[in-house]
Amino acid sequence: MEPKWLEWAKQIQGIAQTGLTYAKDVYDIERYEMLRELSIDILANYTTAGTEKIKLAFASDTGYATAKVDIRAVVFRENKILLVREKIDGAWALPGGWSDIGLSPSEVAVKEVKEESGFTVAPVRLLAVLDKKFHNHPPEPYHVYKFFIRCEIVGGEAQGGLETSEVGFFGENGLPELSKERNTAEQIKRMFEFLRDPAKETILD
Repeated sequence: MEPKWLEWAKQIQGIAQTGLTYAKDVYDIERYEMLRELSIDILANYTTAGTEKIKLAFASDTGYATAKVDIRAVVFRENKILLVREKIDGAWALPGGWSDIGLSPSEVAVKEVKEESGFTVAPVRLLAVLDKKFHNHPPEPYHVYKFFIRCEIVGGEAQGGLETSEVGFFGENGLPELSKERNTAEQIKRMFEFLRDPAKETILD
């Protein structure tokens, strides 16, 4: 579970963002701006990110506050799972990334696999929708839902991309160092359950 200070900061930021979207009274707007500044101060106090970076990445959105969506593709070959090595931290992850405006979750999965691994895939089914706060990820300022979509290889060949340096297939008991911001060992091991039991029900939360 994420620390309480992070949960509070996210909630305060969400209230402030939504309030600023709909408030008309100048005094209400001022109060919501104060709430937003409070959320920034909380993160600045408990992290080393710095106030300006927090404002840009965490407190600059407009409109009704909603969770972000992270799409991850689950691809198996010869009982091994496809992982890509992230250039940003040198660790491994399921191909994927933030959802794109104008694309469906399946389309995002297909695009990310092609860009990050070189393989062309076809989406098969949704395996899991997980709330990131319930899993052992490093703390982050966003509330994130993670979609895991099973895909089958239909073409292409292994090739790194702009954000990835290597492509590999790994067995359940031979996983490399994982990029924990993107996926955990527990999550990937749960994906192997679908390899053993294709009829397994979709996992929620």
